[in-house]
Amino acid sequence: MSYEPKDLPDSMIRNRLPTLFEVLCRRTQPPVDLFSFYIYMRDQQRSVDYLDFWLDVAQHMSLCRHYVRELRRSVLVGTPDLDEESKRSSRVLDAMGESSYTQAGPSRQLGPDDRAQDAHVSSFLREQPAPSTMHDSPASSQERRARASTQLSSGTPHQITDSNSPEHTVAREDIRASAEKILYTFLLPGAEREITLGGSIAADITHDIEENFRDDPELFDVAKDYVFQAMERDAFPGFLRARAFGNLIPPTMIARLIIGLVALFGAFWTGFNLIFLNYSRLERCWEILPFTIGVYFLASYQYSLDPILAFVGFTELTPFKFTRIREPYVRKLLIQRSIMVLAVTAIVDAALCVLFILVPGHRLKN
Repeated sequence: MSYEPKDLPDSMIRNRLPTLFEVLCRRTQPPVDLFSFYIYMRDQQRSVDYLDFWLDVAQHMSLCRHYVRELRRSVLVGTPDLDEESKRSSRVLDAMGESSYTQAGPSRQLGPDDRAQDAHVSSFLREQPAPSTMHDSPASSQERRARASTQLSSGTPHQITDSNSPEHTVAREDIRASAEKILYTFLLPGAEREITLGGSIAADITHDIEENFRDDPELFDVAKDYVFQAMERDAFPGFLRARAFGNLIPPTMIARLIIGLVALFGAFWTGFNLIFLNYSRLERCWEILPFTIGVYFLASYQYSLDPILAFVGFTELTPFKFTRIREPYVRKLLIQRSIMVLAVTAIVDAALCVLFILVPGHRLKN
């Protein structure tokens, strides 16, 4: 799955920081895009399973929409001698109209049209059970888990696009497999990447999938909203601080702290030696170099920001990997903060250099 943001129209350029909803809907640019948020959740927050759950549920929603859209188009082509059940399904599909969805989001932030269409899709899928549940006896949890893993191992649901070509046709079994994959990956006790949800959310979803044979999108609405609120409260503020107000990652910051302390120690040691050996002020001007390096790296650590890197328009994504800053408002923020960091660096550096250069020398006697 690609997390690269789409080119944004001028009307979507913000003069503010983005919201989590905008990030998840791929309406933002680096360094506050979905890919950067994924890296942050994986490397710093250590809770990427919540984001993966959200993305899988969004993919499941897209799968259901694609299935219903294709089914509606096939009905519109017309088939003779429909039975009464097919005629009723045809009327339901025709009443939905041609789906035109925005990106999947928390139910409380969707527009009324999107909520209505999602409700229609879920209602239709609940009335049209998956083929495996219409004639056969219910499979055991272990059998369904194996089937879901087998059906999804080829990656078919994740290759679904909005293309109308035959190779992108969604089968009803794909929707069932997608719902089971989410259940067995994130929600069952002891699952490979189990996430913690409040109350009986996970138990209710498990019962609906395994006992009521549901696989419609509304099945995951409560869990999706819970995960969204958890990420918005616990992870997203830290992400904005790290990516919109800084351009360094923790390992690099620790390295800069060490380099800054070593350089500053070397500067003080050299400075005192040159003073007590009574070197001339001109010769002591070389102290500017270690003092500047030490103060610059310590300021970068303190503010999580490398001003030079910000001025050239880059931010650190992972160690030794950089990405260009494309979000206009974030770039403006980083430039402003870089100027402030450089000013602090210059003031502290100048004070230390003046102190150690202009102080009178005094050679110590043996």
